[in-house]
Amino acid sequence: MAFIHDEFLLNNEPARRLYHDYAVGEPILDYHNHLPPGEIAENRQFANLGEMWLEGDHYKWRAMRANGEPEEVITGNASAKDKYLAWARTVPHTLCNPLYHWTHLELSRHFGIDTLLSEETAEEIWETANERLAQPGLSVHGILKQFDVRALCTTDDPTESLAHHEAIAGLGIRTKVYPTFRPDKAWSVDQPEDFNAWADKLAATANGDTSTL
Repeated sequence: MAFIHDEFLLNNEPARRLYHDYAVGEPILDYHNHLPPGEIAENRQFANLGEMWLEGDHYKWRAMRANGEPEEVITGNASAKDKYLAWARTVPHTLCNPLYHWTHLELSRHFGIDTLLSEETAEEIWETANERLAQPGLSVHGILKQFDVRALCTTDDPTESLAHHEAIAGLGIRTKVYPTFRPDKAWSVDQPEDFNAWADKLAATANGDTSTL
C-alpha cells in the first residue's frame, strides 16, 4: 500500500466516516498562511518543483539546516534543482515530522506520485512533477480551484502595499484573498536600527508620524 492513501491517519471507523461523509467535500477557508499575494495575482505557473517548494518555506529551510545542508542550497544562489536535491536528501530524516507527511501528501495529491522522496528517487520525481507542473491545472489559480479554496488570509506587515490584494479582487476568481495584520517587526525594539527603519517605512506608508511609536 502507498504511504499516502484514502485512509491515511484515519485509524478507526468514526474517523473514516466523519472524513469521507462530511469533511472531504467541504471548501477550504484558510485563515493563516504564508502565500505570496503577488503569485496569486499573476497566476504563477511554477517552472519546477524547486520553485514551488523551496522559495519561501521556512519550515523546510529549518529542517535542511538541521540536516547540515549549506545555506547556499537553502536560501542562497544555488539553482532550483540543487535546492530540491538538498531537500530530497533531507526528507528521509524528517520521518515523524509533519514535513514528511506534507511532502508525500503533496506529491500524491498534486502529481499522482506515490514514490517516497529520497536522494535515490529525486531525479525520477523531479522529471515527473515538472512535466505535470506545466499543465494549466497546476497554476496557482488551478490549484486553488482544484481544492475548492474559498478564502485565504495572507500574513502582511502593515508597511506592505495591498496592491496585489486589490488586483486579485478584480480578477473574478472564486477564492477571496484577505490581508491580515502581522506587525512582527514592531516588536524588534531590541534592534534599534531595524526598528527605526521599519517605523520610518510605516510612516511613509501611512503618510503620518511614527516618531512617538
